[in-house]
Amino acid sequence: MTLYFWFLFFLLVQIIHGLGTWKLYEKAGRKSWEAFIPVYNAIVLMKIINRPTWWTLLLFIPVINVLMFPVVWIETLRSFGKNTTSDTLLGIFTFGFYIYFINYTQDVKYVTERSLVAKTKTGDTVSSLLFAVIVATLVHTYVMQPFTIPTSSLEKSLLIGDFLFVSKFHYGARTPMTAVAAPMVHDTLPIIKTKSYLSWPQLPYFRFPGFQKIEKNDIVVFNWPVDTVYKFFDTSGRSVIKPIDKQSNYVKRCQGTPGDSLQIKNGVVFINGKELILPERAKPQYSYSVTYDVNTPIDFEYLLNDIGATDAAGFKNEARDTLFVSAITEAGANRLKNVPGITSVIRNVSKTPESQVFPQNNIWNKDNFGPIYIPQVGKTISLTLASLPFYKRIISVYESNDLKVVGNDIYINDKIATTYTFKQDYYWMMGDNRHNSEDSRYWGYVPADHIVGKPVFIWMSWDTHGKGINKIRWERLFSTVGGDGQPQSYFKFFLIALALYFAGSYFWNKRKNG
Repeated sequence: MTLYFWFLFFLLVQIIHGLGTWKLYEKAGRKSWEAFIPVYNAIVLMKIINRPTWWTLLLFIPVINVLMFPVVWIETLRSFGKNTTSDTLLGIFTFGFYIYFINYTQDVKYVTERSLVAKTKTGDTVSSLLFAVIVATLVHTYVMQPFTIPTSSLEKSLLIGDFLFVSKFHYGARTPMTAVAAPMVHDTLPIIKTKSYLSWPQLPYFRFPGFQKIEKNDIVVFNWPVDTVYKFFDTSGRSVIKPIDKQSNYVKRCQGTPGDSLQIKNGVVFINGKELILPERAKPQYSYSVTYDVNTPIDFEYLLNDIGATDAAGFKNEARDTLFVSAITEAGANRLKNVPGITSVIRNVSKTPESQVFPQNNIWNKDNFGPIYIPQVGKTISLTLASLPFYKRIISVYESNDLKVVGNDIYINDKIATTYTFKQDYYWMMGDNRHNSEDSRYWGYVPADHIVGKPVFIWMSWDTHGKGINKIRWERLFSTVGGDGQPQSYFKFFLIALALYFAGSYFWNKRKNG
């Protein structure tokens, strides 16, 4: 929906509200016209139902307002003596239109001194839970979101089973685009495994100012731009077209920022002609071919596990064995070279074109790619049939233009186009596990409106292969994701602070009580 249609929709909602409540406003001692004035009508309504004025703000926050509307409907009914369970259910299940019935057909009286304290324990519990959900949703949407690492694409930096807190405010919190959605879940409702949102209506993209820009080598959480899977890791083959903010969450390392020229040579990333130096915590991994003497006993199971290889397969001939080893670092490869009996360790580098590599024109592969331009907002590029494959999805999908090719001519919104000016920034995201990462090399650019946030903290790390207490990776608990040097766990400091808090509370209460 465009801003114009949202404006019309907003006005329609105000008219519907005014028509359904103007008599009630009068009975509460207000003027009937006050029910029709946008925003002001909500402020007045808060006074009528004896709730704080700041509740008005909650009515205009996406997703939060979905929770608040039923609350306001019920509060309005109770302010005019409609307190029964039937009244509450009718208010909710008619989406507030039961208030129309009360407004036009019932001679109700305004309860001026209505008690705001729940009359039953159940009511008090429901109110407390609802408030907790609203606060948690605000934090989840605009401040910090929990996130789990599902794949090994950033292995060594982030591990499968890491539980993260992802900051929404570093890059600026993005307001939800999907207006009607279940709070604190992503695209699927738990247990019943159904869609957690309505695809319509969609709000325009808006992001609050952040205090940091995405820099090269930042680890970033974003919505997977080409996501159509029904559910992450679903093997049924079902697909669905998702709104941007309901596409699957991915986490990769930013390797190219807007305006950069990016190239990959033999697996190494170059930005504007210079090699991109990765931070100390980044541990790029590749696959290697390892050959060894068949007459020398080598405990490969122990050795490969010790260097962190994720997979190995091989073949045997008369002279030697060869293993193809996945996901090991340069340090791990150098260690293999020093093992007696291993005759060579050679990093595998793709040389032939790969059809699945972006832009699917059979000229590049995952190790030798580019150069390619990372689009920047406001920049204009020359548009030809040769360059179109790089920007086709940007023009037609991410920036919502009507694109078609007629003969040798490119038409955008029914006009011949020889240039194109980008409407937003784009980024290039890659995994450190270079040969086991589905990233920008396969599906292209990540638009700015797909950015979710910045991982900042690992609060739990769970190793499914561990046993007993060793299932928890204790050294990763309460460690930071970014920063210089190797990660350090602050878990012991957390325990000390927790112990001091409880001890202080105990002695304070003891002293207070005599």
